[in-house]
Amino acid sequence: MTARQPIVNKNQEDSKLDFSVRLMEHLVVPTFVLDADCRVLIWNRACERLTGLKASEVIGTREHWRGFYEEPRPCLADLIAQGRTSEIDALYADHDHAGEEAITAHGRRAENWCVMPQVGTRLYLAIDAGPIYDEAGKLVAVVETLRDMSAQKRAQEELERLATRDGLTSVANRRSFDETLNTEWRRASRESRALSLLMIDVDYFKPYNDTYGHQSGDDCLRQIAAAMTGVVKRASDCVARYGGEEFSILMPATELGGARIVAERIRAAVEALRLPHSGSAVAEHVTVSIGVACMHIAAGGEPAAQLIAAADAALYRAKHAGRNRIELAETPV
Repeated sequence: MTARQPIVNKNQEDSKLDFSVRLMEHLVVPTFVLDADCRVLIWNRACERLTGLKASEVIGTREHWRGFYEEPRPCLADLIAQGRTSEIDALYADHDHAGEEAITAHGRRAENWCVMPQVGTRLYLAIDAGPIYDEAGKLVAVVETLRDMSAQKRAQEELERLATRDGLTSVANRRSFDETLNTEWRRASRESRALSLLMIDVDYFKPYNDTYGHQSGDDCLRQIAAAMTGVVKRASDCVARYGGEEFSILMPATELGGARIVAERIRAAVEALRLPHSGSAVAEHVTVSIGVACMHIAAGGEPAAQLIAAADAALYRAKHAGRNRIELAETPV
């Protein structure tokens, strides 16, 4: 009886293992398991539904990346199995920052947009991957589970977008402009390059509101903002509503001459709208005045407020010189 005991125990263990595999295959949570060589051991039905990739296509292979990406790249489970967790930061949009002890005990958590080529959609997945060790402490497998967080992520991104957009004109708001200015100022300081700023004011806007009403005034600002964004093409440039009827455009890596050209195009684009303005003393339609300043920023240079002050001073001169015009900062700053 004693001699047969190990055989009975082995059969029991095999039975438990078979049950565990079947249980995992029917979990509602998309799950796959890699062995220590990153070959797929289990690819459950929920994972098939999520990725459009059948278990029969990936079991025993290292082709599991095909469910998530168009080109070969490691999944979170691969990085854990191969001891490459230092690469997580470069490969995932967000992740925990657990130390090696936490990885051994609990695995890692990360989030990422995945292109999901088999099903033709793009999903934001929350990913958990944890290692499994034998009694001797040797890695035998890594389990990865997946959750589709696309709806929540898109809602979060929309809230973040709304927090940085002006509610009336849909260009950047003042808070976003201030943050962008500080970021670009630091970048220009590191790289010793130019940074240009346009300050734009709608001429005689109070008489416009008094004549046509605030609803028409709001529509006027929306059309002007749209005209400006139609001129400013570079993704690095920031068009913002600075306050009231005043707008600003921040242009990294742009010299004064280039900024002046953009300013003239904006002035002309607003004039081309031909929005009637009987209360204007400069034209029969809505116009803008623009102040332009440029700074060549060296490391440890003057604060960003100096650039705003220079552009504001140029705008003041444009308004007092007759409006519907552009003025440059008097001296390089």
